[in-house]
Amino acid sequence: MLEGKLVNLRVAEKEDLPIIAEWLSDPDVPGEYQGLRQFSKSDFEKTFGVEDKHELRDFIIEKKDGTKIGLIAHFYVLHIAGKLLEIGYTLIPSERGKGYCTEAIQLMLDYLFLSRETIRVQATTDKRNLASQRVLEKAGFRMEGTLRKCGFVRGEWRDNCLYSILREEWKEPRILTKR
Repeated sequence: MLEGKLVNLRVAEKEDLPIIAEWLSDPDVPGEYQGLRQFSKSDFEKTFGVEDKHELRDFIIEKKDGTKIGLIAHFYVLHIAGKLLEIGYTLIPSERGKGYCTEAIQLMLDYLFLSRETIRVQATTDKRNLASQRVLEKAGFRMEGTLRKCGFVRGEWRDNCLYSILREEWKEPRILTKR
């Protein structure tokens, strides 16, 4: 478990599949900037634990009292230059704006830079999603540019902003303590 001051991250387990399916099937959880998707517990069970080329790893975001409030994942995006490490995240609407997502991203960055040789971590967000952009910037990410019409969301093509943080910009753990 990755422990922060406000939240903890733990690797998603099979018993988390019902809540993950519920969250990702509820249009309010991914929010207006993500496509509409419907998942069942059995959809997740078919792929849970199966190795894939993207090496997707889901973590549950929990408040200190153990309440599950969201999901953060890291995965590789295949690119001609190699594998690029990317993160994605979502919180249930009632827990947004409280600093939980910023800390979850900082925990994930500490974990990724301490456990992998990656030089960069990236994230994308809908160009209109100002809250997600603020969270990324607070966690140390920089906007690199706009990916024009790269996502089809709720009936329209949308632009995304590409953010990244390099190892030398991260510098040292912000949340994880050295033991």
